[in-house]
Amino acid sequence: MTTEALTRPRAFSASWLPRYGVYAAILLLIVFNIAFTPYFLTLSNLRIQLIQAAPVVIVALGMALVIGTEGIDLSVGSVMALAAAFIPLYLGYGVIAAIVVSLLAGVAVGLINGLLVARVGLQPIVATLALFVGGRGLAVVISGGRLRDIRNEDLLYLGSGDLLGVPVLVWIAALVVLVVAFVIRRTVFGRRLLAVGGNRPAAELAGLPVKRVLIGVYVFCAVLASIAGLLSVARIQSSDASAVGLLIELSAITAVVVGGTPLTGGRVRVLGTVAGALLMQLVVATMIKHDLPPSTTEMVQAVIILLAVYVARERRTR
Repeated sequence: MTTEALTRPRAFSASWLPRYGVYAAILLLIVFNIAFTPYFLTLSNLRIQLIQAAPVVIVALGMALVIGTEGIDLSVGSVMALAAAFIPLYLGYGVIAAIVVSLLAGVAVGLINGLLVARVGLQPIVATLALFVGGRGLAVVISGGRLRDIRNEDLLYLGSGDLLGVPVLVWIAALVVLVVAFVIRRTVFGRRLLAVGGNRPAAELAGLPVKRVLIGVYVFCAVLASIAGLLSVARIQSSDASAVGLLIELSAITAVVVGGTPLTGGRVRVLGTVAGALLMQLVVATMIKHDLPPSTTEMVQAVIILLAVYVARERRTR
């Protein structure tokens, strides 16, 4: 057998797995659950899985944009907590006012992150780590460290209402998917984002506004995290700044990596990111349905991340 014949299967796997591996994994997991998990194919179970995955999808899409610039944002969970903390404070002025203030909190955090990365020159992991720690602390201070019940029907509709038989939360996540896909594929900003992530020095030499692009990306990511935060509050009908968005940054990064977006930047896989979020939700749900402890779920997630990074590395070396 020739050397070419021996290397062809590895080359095929290196090119196929990053693109379609996440979809194959979802299919296998669905088949497993159909065979071994009672009531998996019920509409109520499908509804639950989509509702639980929706906030992760929204945050992961923002994370994918940041990773597309060869960055990272560890503060998204804290942004969700800040959004959750502001909502009950401004609901007295109306649901629109509360939503606007929550989104402005995301804009402020995104600006800080973007300025630290683009203007000050800090590494993204260092710049966003500061708000990962300090942002949640600020959210707890704003909320007084108390869980606050939410009773505004208009806000609760976003988390528990239906539109044409589909949860509003899922419609909003789908809209975010379409917006992010449009930004990446059809706008100048999206093309510049990929150019900055692919080769930042070349983008600077070409005259692209690299710093503005970076700031815009971090603001975009933080705003999506704010949306996820207020939707989470609407879903659980309470605001708990110490718990909302806790460790979601890890789930978001996992979804992005598993979905095929390289950590080296220059590419954003929108549908892959959505599939990655759904895969991780299915993994967690499957473990719970079969009474496996949370520690087992975490180990399985860690193995999935390592495999995804290894596959991406193999592809880059070819």
